[in-house]
Amino acid sequence: MAFLDDALSGWGGSILIGVGVALTAPILFPAVAAIARPAVKGVIKGGLFVMDSLKELAAEASEQLSDLVAEARAEYGATVATSSRQRKSPAS
Repeated sequence: MAFLDDALSGWGGSILIGVGVALTAPILFPAVAAIARPAVKGVIKGGLFVMDSLKELAAEASEQLSDLVAEARAEYGATVATSSRQRKSPAS
């Protein structure tokens, strides 16, 4: 019997807390859920807004980079064409 008393001696407070939580959980969880749900929903909406904004920013940056590459290729092509014409022209 002493073994059982020693094993359960430190559990008195823990058991009382567990019983208290079990009794108050049905009352507290719906109240907490009613408050937390709109807050969590707002956080999710904010995350979606940030994701959409980043997608737009990435698409715009990609388009601008593509335009720069096209301009650089056009200028490079014009430079190559000009230099090849100068090499082909007969020297006087």
